[in-house]
Amino acid sequence: MTRNAPAQELVLYGVPLSGHCHRVALFMSLLGLPYRYEPVDLAGGAHRQAAFLALNPFGQVPVLKDGEVVLADSNAILVYLAGRYGRDQEIAWLPADPVGAAEVQRWLSAAAGLLAFGPARARLKHVFGAPVDLAGALELAARLLPVMEGELSRRPFLAAETPTLADIALYSYTAHAPEGGISLQPYPHIRDWLARIEALPGFVGMPRSPIPKGE
Repeated sequence: MTRNAPAQELVLYGVPLSGHCHRVALFMSLLGLPYRYEPVDLAGGAHRQAAFLALNPFGQVPVLKDGEVVLADSNAILVYLAGRYGRDQEIAWLPADPVGAAEVQRWLSAAAGLLAFGPARARLKHVFGAPVDLAGALELAARLLPVMEGELSRRPFLAAETPTLADIALYSYTAHAPEGGISLQPYPHIRDWLARIEALPGFVGMPRSPIPKGE
């Protein structure tokens, strides 16, 4: 359990099948933080109602409520949790040195860019039937995954020798890339990295969706 236990109940507003929401839930579990999960009915338009827009005017999940602190954007939430609750842990989730912090930020940008518009978007098409540019998503995935494979051939985690927020931000949609028709078979170092994350104490997975035929 984290030594900096929350003074008030943590509430995570999200959707179980969202990788953005899962990365926050995963990190809180790794930190040993108790929290309440508040499902948001996106299909029913709950994210467009005034009550939710008061939490996040962009109408997006996840949202974290920690007492008077209300935060949106999964990567921003990860940074907050690392600074507020992760500093006394053995793992430096967000390195304090400028180079280490920059390495993590580089991958947070990749998570918000190539990952979100590549593997995550391809998964949206196959799992939810979203009208996305599948060819474009697959092209971005083909740019991202070889770079990750190369980095992971040189060290066990993306930004350092130990896990950081970079790994948490990239894990969910990479692990579930096959659900978007993207095979991980060509990437043995990525598959080994996924296994290392899944072996961390407190790891929790995201519910699996069917993999398209032939993947």
